Amino acid sequence: MDVLQLFVSGLANGCVYGLIALGFVLIYKATEAVNFAQGDFMMLGAFICLGLTNPQFMDLPFWFSVPVAILIMGVFGYLVDMVVLRRMFGQSQVAVIILTIALGFVLRFAAGVIWGHEPISLRTPMAGEYVRFGGLVLGLSEVMVIIVTFLLTLVLYVYFNRTKLGVAMQAASQNQLAAYYMGIPVKRLHSLIWGLAGMVAAVAGILFASKGSIEPSIGLLGIKAFAAAVIGGFGSLPGALLGGIIVGLIEPFASYYIAAGYSQITPYLLLFLILVFRPHGILAQIHSKKV
Repeated sequence: MDVLQLFVSGLANGCVYGLIALGFVLIYKATEAVNFAQGDFMMLGAFICLGLTNPQFMDLPFWFSVPVAILIMGVFGYLVDMVVLRRMFGQSQVAVIILTIALGFVLRFAAGVIWGHEPISLRTPMAGEYVRFGGLVLGLSEVMVIIVTFLLTLVLYVYFNRTKLGVAMQAASQNQLAAYYMGIPVKRLHSLIWGLAGMVAAVAGILFASKGSIEPSIGLLGIKAFAAAVIGGFGSLPGALLGGIIVGLIEPFASYYIAAGYSQITPYLLLFLILVFRPHGILAQIHSKKV
């Protein structure tokens, strides 16, 4: 029974990593850029929802605050691309990466100034609720994390592979000039995908906050989520989820069967092995770039 409890707990954590990794993959698939502030987007989305719901702030109903927080993060992501990243057009990918790292520092500092650095709990209807299967006791928040993550991954996979807009986004990443000549509004699509990544980050943040307290440094989970995206296959939406689940499961089992100190290093050890023996990830999507 302990093993099943560890499995479910690890699966729930892995789903959060997977959702953050989805943000990395979404932006990369559409723009070939890497947003190292994605974990901080997740943190900011969680704090915005907390600010809307908690009594010491606005004290709005939870189910009203969730879509509002997601929408705010969508607009924020859109504006980050439109106002900041468009000015980086023509610069190297390294410059964009450095910019997003700096953005992450700014967001963590701003969150600390506004909400403080002490852990704060998000009030949710799922708090303290449990689901029982025989002798297995599952937190309702953990069950919701797992269900929402799988549904969202399926929706995004269908969107990118079965809709005209999703295919256009991938075409723009393959060859921006050719996409522009075909009538695809490349700049607008890039802003939309950053907005979509912001919304996914908000979902991840709200789900993470529903399982426990939050504080600004949780934005650093983005580093672990990036490792998950690489393990699963950078550029693959199912791979992002798979990588997140693998990382989420490795941590509790390494802590339980080896030692508590090893739980934090095992995901990066796995990342090292993946890069050595399967550099494109478990669910690699290797495409020749069209020029």
